Amino acid sequence: MQKLYKIITGKNPLQLNFEFALWTRGMVRQVIRDEFGVKLSDVSVGRLLRKLGLSPQKPLHRAYQRDEEKVATWQEVAYPEIKKLAKKEKATIYFGDEASVRSDYHSGTTWAPVGKTPVVETTGARFSVNMISAVSAKGQLRFMTFNGTMNADKFIEFLKRLTYKSPNPIFLILDGHPVHKSKKVKEFVASTHGKLRIFILPPYSPHLNPDEWVWNWLKKHNLGKLSVRGPDQFRESVNRCMRRLQKLVDVIKGFFRDPNLHYINA
Repeated sequence: MQKLYKIITGKNPLQLNFEFALWTRGMVRQVIRDEFGVKLSDVSVGRLLRKLGLSPQKPLHRAYQRDEEKVATWQEVAYPEIKKLAKKEKATIYFGDEASVRSDYHSGTTWAPVGKTPVVETTGARFSVNMISAVSAKGQLRFMTFNGTMNADKFIEFLKRLTYKSPNPIFLILDGHPVHKSKKVKEFVASTHGKLRIFILPPYSPHLNPDEWVWNWLKKHNLGKLSVRGPDQFRESVNRCMRRLQKLVDVIKGFFRDPNLHYINA
């Protein structure tokens, strides 16, 4: 039993020459037969897995390009240095990100008679709203919606809004999108004379950015439950939801309590 547990929790099925990367009862049944010479049905395998304290779960996907050494360096060296510098300069640290939200995203359930699936009427058209936002561990949220794709001018407009009337310097942490590292953006940042600094996260590491939780909250807890009638109504709904989130300081602070983000408050 211990050996089987170690195989399932410690190995990817691909390492054992299976075709898929996710464990199924059939694959576990084959492992039991090959390793121990015991034949079991899928039902028996399911009971055995639960007895071992295992359950079927939806896996998180991780980009194979991610460099775990760079992630560790960010968490243990780079970010602590940024945090130390921010404290010295009395700067506010924000984490930023862009996203596109679509009108055809649905989540949630509704009560209805047993055996009769409820229908929510919506327009058949699809709409999207492009956004950029930034959050701080203090519960602050700034956002901006925009048309078309992100470019240097739009990003700079957001940076101007972010720094407008800010009494303290701002440190903004982002992913490595080409726009964030463009010459025009670098020139604008330099023109702020230290009021704004930009730092880049390790590649393929969205789990290190709490702003990802903003999009999750917006989609799953708000937009996914809307009945969308048109693009203008959808955009206004997005803005209304984001303005509401700005007031939910404790919710925003809660994003930073995710296990992947412990390094921020360490």
